[in-house]
Amino acid sequence: MNNTITFRVWGRQARFTDPITNIGGEKFTYHIPTYEAIKGILKSIYWKPTLIWHIKRIRVMKPIRTQSKSTKPKEWNGGNTLAIYTFLQDVEYQVEAYFTWNENWDELKEDRIAGKHMAIAQRMLERGGRQDVFLGARDCQGYVAPCTFGDGQGFYDDIDNLDFGLMFHSFGYPEETGKNELISRFWAANMAHGIVEFPSVHDSGSLKTRFIREMKPEKPFQREKNVKSVENEAKELGL
Repeated sequence: MNNTITFRVWGRQARFTDPITNIGGEKFTYHIPTYEAIKGILKSIYWKPTLIWHIKRIRVMKPIRTQSKSTKPKEWNGGNTLAIYTFLQDVEYQVEAYFTWNENWDELKEDRIAGKHMAIAQRMLERGGRQDVFLGARDCQGYVAPCTFGDGQGFYDDIDNLDFGLMFHSFGYPEETGKNELISRFWAANMAHGIVEFPSVHDSGSLKTRFIREMKPEKPFQREKNVKSVENEAKELGL
């Protein structure tokens, strides 16, 4: 089925926070986006519980530059404290992704119409997404537009390999895994000729998983109450 989408995403700054730096309140960004962050961008473009977005690869178009800024985050007990957050500056990426059906929701099987989902996803991409796009953090506004993956000159096209060490990959939620648990995934990230190939969430050889806690799906979906049909949604959007 036709289930692949490609687009470019860019912004003035981004922060794909390394979870290790969250402990002391001084947040430092990874040098490249995480799988989970790109998946969040795709959900801002278009998402329904019928499908699951998967990130195949990204292409880093601009040089990796960071800048540290002083900020005053709120404290749990009230008031503000001082902290240093490190952001990526002037970022642009090309993304190739695809979707599969979420087999954990049998009640949504009638909504599995690939052509119509793709038509709406492409239209929403052309309009800049259905929701605001954020590059890892809410204070990092992003923008999206259709593109052909591989077009244009990238800054790292001539560099055969860059290693980024162990990085956070994604979360495994019960709505998508079918298990009553929340897990985190990590991987040894590297980039070849400007392209980062993400391992599949099912690639146990490349991913290291960590159990976080027991967790159940928020609620079962009922087609009549919770989910609009693709046909009705298309009509509302004027497609």
